[in-house]
Amino acid sequence: MEKHRCGWCAGDEQYKAYHDQEWGVPVKDDDTLFEFLLLESFQAGLSWITILRKRENFKNAFDSYDYRKIATYSQEKKDELQQNAGIIRNKLKINATVGNAQAFMKVQEEFGSFSNYIWGFVNHQPIKNSVENYKSAPATTTISDAISKDLKKRGFKFVGSTIVYAFMQAVGMVNDHETSCFRYNEV
Repeated sequence: MEKHRCGWCAGDEQYKAYHDQEWGVPVKDDDTLFEFLLLESFQAGLSWITILRKRENFKNAFDSYDYRKIATYSQEKKDELQQNAGIIRNKLKINATVGNAQAFMKVQEEFGSFSNYIWGFVNHQPIKNSVENYKSAPATTTISDAISKDLKKRGFKFVGSTIVYAFMQAVGMVNDHETSCFRYNEV
């Protein structure tokens, strides 16, 4: 018998695998947090499945999401990325990624890790919501509003409240699995 999953991942094997193995699992590792921050910022205005299908291309194009390297990208490297058909070739998002990598490292210097900073907004514990249908999950919250505002103040781009909330869901800061989903009590 098929396990009951959140309705948003029905019908697509890649979505199911992402849902079953990653989505909503608490992430405290800075390298992985940056990966999701990069992917979510590129997702702005697009569907998540578009990004998920290009995830390996992003990994290859952006030096395995190494923010230390990304922070030093030259204009030549940014121009090269704009020609890469395997990723989203948005100049503003590419430039923002370089700036976000630099801002990410400044946050690390101030807080010891990006994880300490970002998880501090939820007292270092996931918020467990009671979502019965994924369509009723919020797109933003007062916490995502506060994080978005603070990230922007620190120089981050493409971190509006909706993107931040999607990031929070992805890295397990909030558990928005449907209450009937087999992952709800697992994460």
